[in-house]
This record gives sequence, structure tokens and C-alpha cells, in this order.
Amino acid sequence: MGFKGRRQTFRRFGGATRVGESLPGLLGRLDRKGSLALVRLWRGWAEVVGPEVAQLARPLGRRGSTLILRVDDALAAQELSLFAPQILARVNEFLAEEVFDKVHFELIGSKVPLDGHTQAEEGPPPVRPKRPAGLGGLARTLKRDSPVGRCYRAYLRLFDAAGKRAARRTR
Repeated sequence: MGFKGRRQTFRRFGGATRVGESLPGLLGRLDRKGSLALVRLWRGWAEVVGPEVAQLARPLGRRGSTLILRVDDALAAQELSLFAPQILARVNEFLAEEVFDKVHFELIGSKVPLDGHTQAEEGPPPVRPKRPAGLGGLARTLKRDSPVGRCYRAYLRLFDAAGKRAARRTR
């Protein structure tokens, strides 16, 4: 069956449908837990709760009917706990149903929010130490199997690897 036969098949069944048109319906049928609505909430977090609240709290996830928000410090958690009813009302209104009935604030630690934004700014890249003059002179005098000798050789390899990477970059 050539290309011509395929055209006739498409016409018989109503023609080809664009993926973008059929994907939302398919995903809606597959998403029984409402996860897609939560993805929309995470992406539009600042618009849902407002920029002031979004700056202090970011979504971390959910635990049952509890919304878990990341905060930078305990003072922010205390302040935002007073606004928990308003946050819940806005979130549930956005989701068009009552999904959450509690808000739990967690201190940031090393947790990354679901929207991928972090409040901390990146600092300058770490400074690579320069190879000390005369480095390697003790390698012959230290025993190879002693702890100090193994540590010294590892230290030498650190600078050798850095030198090789720098040489590759200049090529």
C-alpha cells in the first residue's frame, strides 16, 4: 500500500488530527490524581498567590490534602501561617476544587522547590589554587605505602589533573 492508500484511510476516518489538539484530552483521561492541575499551579505560583507571598514561599509538594511550602526562615513561616486561609482559598480557587485543606511550611535547607526557582544567587566560580613552586620534590623521599606518602601523591594528582584540563581548553 503506497502513500495514496494512506490518504484514503485518513479521509475515511475523518482525517489526521494534530498532536497538539488530541494530547490534552488524552492526558486528561490518564491523569486521575489531578497532577497536571498541580503542575499548572506550580508554574503559575506567583500569579496565584501574588508576588509578595511567592517571594517568601515556594511550593515543595503535597502530602495528601496538605500543601507543603518552602520558606527561607522561621520568621517567614510564622508570618505566612497567619495567611494560610487566604493561600488555601486562592490555590483551591485556581484548581477549581478543594484540593488542599492545610498548609505546612518547611524551612528551605537543601530542598529545591517544584518550580525549580531558588532564591539564593550564585556566587562567583570557585578559584582554582595555583600549583605551588617546587611541588613534587618530596615524592621520592616519602614511602609509597605510608598514609602521608599516599596523601601527598593524591595532592600531586590533583594539580596534574587540573593542568591537563587547562591544557585541553587552550587547544
